[in-house]
Amino acid sequence: MDDSLSTTFAALADPTRRAILERLARGDATVGELAEPFSMSLPAISKHLSVLERAGLVTKDRDGVRRHCRISATPLRSATTWLEEYRRFWEANLDSLDAYLTRIQQHPEEQQP
Repeated sequence: MDDSLSTTFAALADPTRRAILERLARGDATVGELAEPFSMSLPAISKHLSVLERAGLVTKDRDGVRRHCRISATPLRSATTWLEEYRRFWEANLDSLDAYLTRIQQHPEEQQP
């Protein structure tokens, strides 16, 4: 079974991979350009890119010896849709809690000892 949502969240769990995606959100970049801000080897960055690629978050194109990377938003849209459902759930629960707390603050006499 293909669980692309789990693959997406696993790829996003690492701060280096999130930083790579943040950089790619500003525009395409080569592997070397993506490696510049990190104190790690090109093979280590390539491993991070492979994880992002397997998750469908990054695509790579070859231009001679250079590999250009580009962000792919489709998996992010799916993750956002999934998270949005839970955001609505928690907002509804927090609204209920807020109403309850407001009510007991305004009418403390209604509370049992």
